[in-house]
Amino acid sequence: MGAIGGANRVKLFCGIISADDGITEKALSEIEKRFGKIDLRSETVPFDFTQYYNAEMGSELKRFWVSFDTLVFADELAEIKVFTNTIEDSFAVEGKRRINIDPGYLNPANVILASTKDFSHRIYLSKGIYGEVTLIYKKEDFTKLPWSYPDYTSPAAKEFLLKARANLMRQLKAGL
Repeated sequence: MGAIGGANRVKLFCGIISADDGITEKALSEIEKRFGKIDLRSETVPFDFTQYYNAEMGSELKRFWVSFDTLVFADELAEIKVFTNTIEDSFAVEGKRRINIDPGYLNPANVILASTKDFSHRIYLSKGIYGEVTLIYKKEDFTKLPWSYPDYTSPAAKEFLLKARANLMRQLKAGL
């Protein structure tokens, strides 16, 4: 029988979708106050992978990802998602979000996203939050799964995630 251990340290990141640069920068400031300095920011790309958010957030949406220098413990993800939802709510107008902030984490083997929605491939974490293995790391690249979001398999996402994983591996090796 294996020994029960604590949660591993992981690389926190957030995927951001918004059309309003001012709100985006204010939200990033709030996120940094809580999680520390951003150590990596992806390129910003048009969010044209789906129209899922258009009715709520408008068109001309942009997507990018950020990761943080300070590692977190994997079992903090539900609490982090609750916090990012409060930031989204603080910028909402008449119940409609103006920014979408999706936290997740990287460990050496995969990418995990937090969600408020249950589905067959998600597991309940706590506080009304579910976790999803979105990508797996295999043969020096991230491999998509049948439910992987198209934006997470885009070149911009893969470039960001590979760099963030390299940062994570350096941090773990250095004992940071």
